[in-house]
Amino acid sequence: MVWYPFLGWGVFIIGLIVAIVMFSNMKKIYPIFYVASIALYIFTAGFFIDVYDLAKGGVLLVLVISAILFMLLGWYFSRIFSHQK
Repeated sequence: MVWYPFLGWGVFIIGLIVAIVMFSNMKKIYPIFYVASIALYIFTAGFFIDVYDLAKGGVLLVLVISAILFMLLGWYFSRIFSHQK
């Protein structure tokens, strides 16, 4: 398939527009990092789906594994940073 470059450019342009709007409204930099991480996640998931030519079950598996990975990372970082307060 040749849809991956369109996904990448689409995510980049939408993320850039959202980041500019959020920065102009909030005048804070941390929401831009959230937008960048979400765009990178979508881009990476699309990359795995396109490169490995996954079917429906493979797409679901990639999303489930990444969700579990991010839940575990969130739990781990919450444990680390809760002791620093």
